[in-house]
Amino acid sequence: MLDLLAQAVLLGGLYTLFALGQSLMFGVMRLTNTAHGDFIVLAAFAAVAGLMVVGSSGLALAAVALLLLPLAFGFGWALQRYVLNGTLGRDPLPSLVVTFGLAVVIQNLLLELFSADPRSIETGGFATRSLALGADLRVGALPLLVLLLAVAATAALQWLFSSTALGRSFRAVSDDREIAELMGLHADRVYALATGIAFVLVALAGVLQAMRTTVSPSDGPLLLLFAFEAVIIGGMGSFWGTLAGGMLLGLAQQVGFRLDPGWGIWFGHLVFLAVLVLRPQGLWPKTRG
Repeated sequence: MLDLLAQAVLLGGLYTLFALGQSLMFGVMRLTNTAHGDFIVLAAFAAVAGLMVVGSSGLALAAVALLLLPLAFGFGWALQRYVLNGTLGRDPLPSLVVTFGLAVVIQNLLLELFSADPRSIETGGFATRSLALGADLRVGALPLLVLLLAVAATAALQWLFSSTALGRSFRAVSDDREIAELMGLHADRVYALATGIAFVLVALAGVLQAMRTTVSPSDGPLLLLFAFEAVIIGGMGSFWGTLAGGMLLGLAQQVGFRLDPGWGIWFGHLVFLAVLVLRPQGLWPKTRG
């Protein structure tokens, strides 16, 4: 049981990182980014390409990751400012169509540049290293790092929203864009900042995913599904809810894997469907104010 819970929490940390960017974009802009998983894959391949240029040492990996984060922020800011802002409104269809088109473009671009072969980031043995937590339990160093980063990112986003002027701006444009603009806020700029932050989380998730396992250009839809399920289970726009949703999804999958190796993903889908039926707003939805 202890091993099951440990594996569930570690997997839930990964799903939380997948989902936080999606949760942020929906919480601020009510925008469901159907290219979210493909952007994670794009970030992973960007890190792979960077390491092909500068080498595969641990120092090179750290440098590439640190360089990728501000680039991701700038890319997300520009994408929202000049593309996605034009799709926002009461009708969600334009944003769904545009982000779906972006997903198709990203997948085909990666296929042209890297072919369909899976790629990964060499970690010099870090991906297989483990740490002893007590006499009977060992956990992987990389999954533990992912979990710590997921919890830190969740706490940082919650602090940003609740304790800073920028967070108040996010909440204002989310609650009522027109009144926020009457008070002097520029909603388009606020949205762009939110998407820039979301894409930093996307880049972090992409790098860690490529360190953990192989990635291929066709992985985006599956990663989107995991992120979407974690967000829906926890409650749209709720950061701690997203963390809890990721943990619950990880637990459901681990229980399924223990029963039968082919049931893990299916058990996660069953929990997702149960939440949709019984509590469609999520288990810990975002509260206004």
